[in-house]
Amino acid sequence: MSALFEPYTLRSLTIPNRVWMAPMCQYSAEVFGPNAGVAHDWHFAHYAARAAGGTGLILVEATAVSPEGRISPHDLGIWNDTQVAALRRITDFLKSQHTVPGIQIAHAGRKASTAQPWKGGKQVDESEHGWQPLAPSPVPFAADDRTPAELTVEQIEEIVGQFRAAALRALDAGFEVVEIHGAHGYLIGEFLSPHANKRTDAYGGSYENRTRFALEVVDAVREVWPEDKPLFFRISATDWLEEGGWTADDTVRFASVLKEHGVDLLDVSTGGLAPKVSIPVGPSYQVPFATRVKEEAGLPVAAVGLITEPEQAEKIIANGEADAVLLGRELLRNPSFARLAARELGGEVHVPDQYHRSV
Repeated sequence: MSALFEPYTLRSLTIPNRVWMAPMCQYSAEVFGPNAGVAHDWHFAHYAARAAGGTGLILVEATAVSPEGRISPHDLGIWNDTQVAALRRITDFLKSQHTVPGIQIAHAGRKASTAQPWKGGKQVDESEHGWQPLAPSPVPFAADDRTPAELTVEQIEEIVGQFRAAALRALDAGFEVVEIHGAHGYLIGEFLSPHANKRTDAYGGSYENRTRFALEVVDAVREVWPEDKPLFFRISATDWLEEGGWTADDTVRFASVLKEHGVDLLDVSTGGLAPKVSIPVGPSYQVPFATRVKEEAGLPVAAVGLITEPEQAEKIIANGEADAVLLGRELLRNPSFARLAARELGGEVHVPDQYHRSV
């Protein structure tokens, strides 16, 4: 059997194959009113298509734990019950197609309050439904961004509680996996990196202090997330800064700690903390970071980053470089990647009755 199409079990959950969908924001929710942050027909059709295409696990896009935690005013949220009901419609369909539904819960930190990418992605003010971003320190992401407000200890504790509440709502919405977003320069990643975290209290300075907030979030989520369901953590393995940033060595060290705190798999990406950094982008360019975590920390990993071909994905799994691959842009281009890859590699994947003529 193709290694890519072998089932994978974490805790009591078995995922039918190793072709997984990375969380990718759609920036398509309503901005205000009773349906703010609520998934609608676009989100349903988007995720349903990838499930019908055979994807083993779908991680729903970064979903904000609070209104000010959104990347843009158009992001999905999971801070109220109306949002939960809409997400349940999606999870029900994914399960009907033998796809495991997962969700990434997130807080954007200093990179919040931005326009949709196709409208430039710059920070917006209150006249465009924006708000004051929050961060570990009053250090803007880009020179022309507004200075974020430095979080108080009381606000930090409140956000930890928001992540806990989001995990409970994710469970109510029918998700089988929850992933904490600690990557790409959003709030948790800002605390981790000395480039963004200039605090002098218990949440800044030393490695132990800079990782404190992330571990408090992990502990809060693990406390309420069922013991039989897996918890993922997404990390940027490096900031790609020559000095003064989070490094691959830090990631390996932190992966061992996350494992002790009940994280079951590390979703390994890179970058996003600082603008205009040099990144050697190419096929599978982030896979070595995942492999190093797997080998040195003993924590299961998913690899992501310009994985576009079935044979490429097969080799990553067969060679033990990662336990799963997370596809992003390729699944935007081709919702049926998993079904087509199974045909090419001799694997098996669920095919809806309506699509049997395509096999």
